[in-house]
Amino acid sequence: MRAVVQRVDGARVTVPGGTDGSGEPSVVGEIVGEGLCVLVGVTHEDTPAKAAQLARKLWSVRVLEGEKSCSDVNAPLLVISQFTLYGDARKGRRPTWNAAAPGDVAEPLVDAVVAELRALGAQVETGRFGADMRVGLTNNGPFTVLIEV
Repeated sequence: MRAVVQRVDGARVTVPGGTDGSGEPSVVGEIVGEGLCVLVGVTHEDTPAKAAQLARKLWSVRVLEGEKSCSDVNAPLLVISQFTLYGDARKGRRPTWNAAAPGDVAEPLVDAVVAELRALGAQVETGRFGADMRVGLTNNGPFTVLIEV
């Protein structure tokens, strides 16, 4: 599993409204104040054990102000599935997505990351799996780190 982690001063995910996507956008996940916005990618070899390992790492990694972790200051996390993290654009002009797990494999593993974070005591907001999402955030630092398990 791969996660792009950004230290933020607030973040939100919206999706288009209405059944055809033409209505007003609606907020499906939002955190206010200091926290982490986490984009999660899943590949074919990932397992529930790796999902739990990633969740523990996200909860304890010391990337907030003063070298604190989310667990230290009870900071919220916004977790968003992002299959494009396993895109490969080394050849040609069009990325391939062969390393990304299909939705029926990836969705339960992203859900497992969220469930484990909540079991650890985290406040977690999420995007909507497979939706056309818009992510807005204020990156604090800027600070972005890649975590792989």
